[in-house]
Amino acid sequence: MFRLFKGFDFTLIITPILLALFGTVMIYSASMVSTTVLGLESTYYFHRQIVWFLLGLIVFWFLCFFPYRYFKNLIKLMMGVSFVLLVVVLFFGELENNAIRSINVFGFNMQPSELVKLVIIIYLAYIFTKKQAYIHHFIKGVLPPLLLVLVYAFLIFIQPDIGTMGILLLIIATMIISAGVRWRHILLLVFASTMFIIIIIPVVMTEKRWDRVFGAYDPFSDPSLSGHHLIQSYLAISGGGLSGEGLGQSVQKLGYLWGAHTDFIMSVIAEELGIFGVFIVVGLLLLIILRGLYIANKCQDNFGTLLAIGISSMIAFQAFINLGAISGVLPITGVTLPFVSYGGSSLLVLMASMGILNNIAKNVNLKEMDPKSVREIDNDKVVQPNRGGQTWSS
Repeated sequence: MFRLFKGFDFTLIITPILLALFGTVMIYSASMVSTTVLGLESTYYFHRQIVWFLLGLIVFWFLCFFPYRYFKNLIKLMMGVSFVLLVVVLFFGELENNAIRSINVFGFNMQPSELVKLVIIIYLAYIFTKKQAYIHHFIKGVLPPLLLVLVYAFLIFIQPDIGTMGILLLIIATMIISAGVRWRHILLLVFASTMFIIIIIPVVMTEKRWDRVFGAYDPFSDPSLSGHHLIQSYLAISGGGLSGEGLGQSVQKLGYLWGAHTDFIMSVIAEELGIFGVFIVVGLLLLIILRGLYIANKCQDNFGTLLAIGISSMIAFQAFINLGAISGVLPITGVTLPFVSYGGSSLLVLMASMGILNNIAKNVNLKEMDPKSVREIDNDKVVQPNRGGQTWSS
């Protein structure tokens, strides 16, 4: 029995499961009153999250044992399905909060953009591994895959889902840097991106989006409208103190704080469990991120290294944007807290990501235990962190 789990990284098994279970408890606490007001059972969101967690657990264990290199053979299928889903959601998706982001499947809302993040990570890890021989050639090695993934980012943008698109672009940037692209090419992309943003801002920034920006950095100038959500978040965070008011005792969740079980669940955690509760959640998320980067560093093939970097960066950026929004560092974009917030598609994809990361870790650990116990399927060179646009192998 124990030989079956030989080589697995138990940190990456226990930590995400603990966070997800803790999240279900906090979802119940944060939503028990608001669901009753809406005429639903107090356990409505709790039960639905449990279903997604169990599905995620099945996918997690399957991908723990599914050899990650086999994704190379599935990448065309995954990219095709992801594209179709993004198009389908635009025509047949459900309108919610002035955006069309999800498809109803058997009574559950599925958000394709969450799946796309993981698929793009796998695709970029595959394509940049394949193009290592000419990764320094911008037109041949970098531009074609970049243009392709930007099409997916655009389809997410027009839903509109600015938060998810932002995370996806940050993941793409991280993987481009990690793949060994020359720094002058990276600086060229930074310049082009900056110019594009300057040009496009007047076109895409509606009055409502400007209100979100002003509400983040000057919430008290309009406390009843643009600044309302952030002010309520401040009240929740400050009200908890060090140890909190106690589980289930939040006041702000009683109709004052919008998205208490989704975007602002950390505010409820702060109010009920205090700063200690916040530190524990942030600490566990950091543990997952740092462990993922450690595995990326130890992995002996490009594909696994880039895959681990992409997954770790996805969790890091999503957590940073969520925590930034509830604290006023960033505008509110509707990004959930990884593993903890209510959101079935997000939880399912995150658990799948942890399964893939565990499979990479298993290969790394088994090779360290016995170098002859794991046979390499390919002979990719290892890409180490980018230094001055140069790569070297080991």
